[in-house]
Amino acid sequence: MRNFDQVVNRLGFNSKKWDACEEMFGSRDVAPMWIADMDFPTAEEIVEAIKTRADHGIFGYTGMPDSYSEAVAGWMERRHGWKIEREWICHCPGVVSALSFLIDTFTEPGDAVIVQSPVYYPFARAVKNGGRRVLDNPLKLVDGAYRMDLAGLKAQLDDKVKMIFLCSPHNPVGRVWTREELKELADLCLEHHILIVSDEIHADLLFQGAHHTCFGTLGPEVEENLILCNAASKTFNLAGLKTSNIIIPNEKLRKAFTATLNKYNVGSGNVFGLVATEAAYRYGEPWLEELKTYLQGNLDYMLEFMKERLPQIPIIPPEGTYLVWMDFHALGMEDKELEQFCIKEAKIAFDPGYEFGEGGSGYMRANIACPRVLLKEALENLAKAVEARR
Repeated sequence: MRNFDQVVNRLGFNSKKWDACEEMFGSRDVAPMWIADMDFPTAEEIVEAIKTRADHGIFGYTGMPDSYSEAVAGWMERRHGWKIEREWICHCPGVVSALSFLIDTFTEPGDAVIVQSPVYYPFARAVKNGGRRVLDNPLKLVDGAYRMDLAGLKAQLDDKVKMIFLCSPHNPVGRVWTREELKELADLCLEHHILIVSDEIHADLLFQGAHHTCFGTLGPEVEENLILCNAASKTFNLAGLKTSNIIIPNEKLRKAFTATLNKYNVGSGNVFGLVATEAAYRYGEPWLEELKTYLQGNLDYMLEFMKERLPQIPIIPPEGTYLVWMDFHALGMEDKELEQFCIKEAKIAFDPGYEFGEGGSGYMRANIACPRVLLKEALENLAKAVEARR
């Protein structure tokens, strides 16, 4: 059994989550519950694979070995039911950078890319930085659950809409889309010749009762119109190793994307990222299952705590990710005041909801992938701060 209760000191190791708090939030005296990485050591099998590779002592230019592609393909089929060919896999330093390369490859200045806010803020940022237009189709909160507004989306479409960025599972609201929802979206995109880019980086992190539908399993016609982005980074806490997989079944699309990677000289792999990802996908499943059990315990604890101590801050229980979308509207604060309240009075660094676009105002995103003692301390501080305000 892995000890997820172990508190590991991350200060002084150039951790953006911990060491950058003073720069980001103006204080080191905050619980860092913002950026999406975990405060757990990764699986020992991954650490040992990195150590073994490090012992070789030479870290020159690195290519993607067949064993890596086999491990990725095996994971996708075993865990997500999608049988892929090894040649479909393109390496990229990260999913976020891939979004910019995809915009550069498949759209022109003035074209539009669909996002569905509130959503992971690098989506809209990549579109704007690329000189393209953001077509925002906000999610609807219906009977306590977020839904895609496909009727509203269809009404906004024109011939300049070329691509959609889908977050599946959705960050920050935690929805795991049903097969029916995804099929309806896929049909709409096929009808209007909109390329689907599905960010499934959180697909392995599901809470009890949730089932992730990999977009690639929706049929051959959908496959030909799909670019699927994933990585072991969220699942196994490997974000610093800068390794992601961009899976493109359509040969024409794949060649175009590869040409862009070559243009910017980013197609080769990180030597330790490749080793770690392969080890994760070959040997990491027992660790992942224990992690999911621990995260479920964290979520259950938080839901019970909020119900008893902070009922004025409701939470829609996430179905996936390790992120929790918290509704602070009842406190009656404007966004900047709320942000400062959390930092200065509750001593917590959340990701502010307004950063995620329309529908995010009044919310905070909390990362609960930490030892439970740290989660308990942060929630106690929040409860005390709210009570002091009253």
